[in-house]
Parts: sequence; C-alpha cells; structure tokens
Amino acid sequence: MDLRLLGIDNTPLFHTLHHMMEAAGEDSDKSVNAPSRNYVRDAKAMAATPADVKEYPNSYVFVVDMPGLKSGDIKVQVEEDNVLLISGERKREEEKEGAKFIRMERRVGKFMRKFSLPENANTDAISAVCQDGVLTVTVQKLPPPEPKKPKTIEVKVA
Repeated sequence: MDLRLLGIDNTPLFHTLHHMMEAAGEDSDKSVNAPSRNYVRDAKAMAATPADVKEYPNSYVFVVDMPGLKSGDIKVQVEEDNVLLISGERKREEEKEGAKFIRMERRVGKFMRKFSLPENANTDAISAVCQDGVLTVTVQKLPPPEPKKPKTIEVKVA
C-alpha cells in the first residue's frame, strides 16, 4: 500500500516507518530477527482459539469452544509460573469412499491458549469438562489469608 495516497507522507512517523522498512529489506541475514517457526505456529494457534474468562466469588472460569473434539484431543495443564495452558489438535476428517470435499472452512491443526493465573488461584483445585463442544475449565480461588493476630510476649520484671 502506498501511504502517500493517505496524505501522511510528510509526517515524521511516515519517514521513520519508511526508513525501517527499507533497512529491513537491505538485511542479508534475516534469520537473526525472524521469529522461529514454533513461535509463528503458536501465535497462529493462540489467535485462532477464542476464549471467555469469567470471575466468580470463589473461582475463575475459562470457556473455549471445541466443536467436534473428544477429551483425548484436548490437554489442560498448569505450568510452573501459574500459567494455565489449554492445547490440542483438531485433525482433518478422513475422506470416505466416493466423497470429496468441495469446501473446507473449519480450521484444522493445533490450537493453544495460555492464561496467567492470579496469585489467589488454587492450582490444586482445577476441573475441566467438555460438553456439547464447549470446554469449561474451573479454577477455584484460595481463601483469603487470615489476618495475623498480634503476638503477646510476657514481660518479666527483674
């Protein structure tokens, strides 16, 4: 797209962007700044997996549409840094004898979403249920810490 058509070719931002694009085109070693294949694959998988997140008084609930998937196709994990990871793979339907696809619009391949859990999430109390093509992951909250009571120390008089 020629940005001059938009009338912004005389702005400092335009000149900076134009310079950056030219510099990127001149680099002979693009692999240094290029994202890895895994990063690109994961980014696509995350962008194609929409989710709703709800907070209740005693829990957090994550809702993800998973039409046509079986429980063996879905993985729910908690990583070290309190990160909830929902991932899996939707496989391409095998063509049956005499049938062929005219159009394929449903997404196939890997999917993934990561959510940073808050400090009060109880990672030992997580449940996941997939019903009617909707995955619901419930993470219970930890009870609030009890306020510390003042400690009384007996003073001895000598």
